[in-house]
Amino acid sequence: MSNTYLETIKALDGEIFNISYHQKRYESVLKSLGFNNFKNLEEYLKPPIPGLYRCRLIYDEQNINVTYHKYKKREVTSIKLVYDDEIEYSKKSTNRYELDNLFEKREDCDEILIIKNSLVTDTTIANVAFYKDGLWYTPKKPLLQGTTRARLLDEGKIIEKDIAVKDLKNYSKVALMNVMIDFDIIAQYNLKDMTC
Repeated sequence: MSNTYLETIKALDGEIFNISYHQKRYESVLKSLGFNNFKNLEEYLKPPIPGLYRCRLIYDEQNINVTYHKYKKREVTSIKLVYDDEIEYSKKSTNRYELDNLFEKREDCDEILIIKNSLVTDTTIANVAFYKDGLWYTPKKPLLQGTTRARLLDEGKIIEKDIAVKDLKNYSKVALMNVMIDFDIIAQYNLKDMTC
């Protein structure tokens, strides 16, 4: 296997979060590549105490390597819409070339929202959800099936739905979700459109 894959896992004061969802995704990636020899990820995690850490677990079919990074949240208040109908990032790979290229188009915005085939997908760092009529909706076709997104779907806190770029004006709030920020509602944000 030429590619390596990764899981970003949250650890706070030594406590590891949502490990079952990371284990499930790790196993699904290896299964999709034809491998069935799984390791227990939790056995590889020994996060520093105290503090909030991003555990970066890089793996292939044979090896697992873990590094620990103090976490500092990146604030997002402005989001640029960027269009790419070809992008593919269904497995959380260490190769983020396509995402990084799109991120370079953000101009003066903090982050981008990737539009594929006229539908909202993800930002480069998080799945997204949009609020309307008392409910939070998340794109049915994200680029990446995030572990926090999966947990919130299981808990019934978000609902899957195709969100067309033309309908974004009908939603009143946006939230970003990933393992480190959980479900982060952006109180004040600016969406900037860019048609390519």
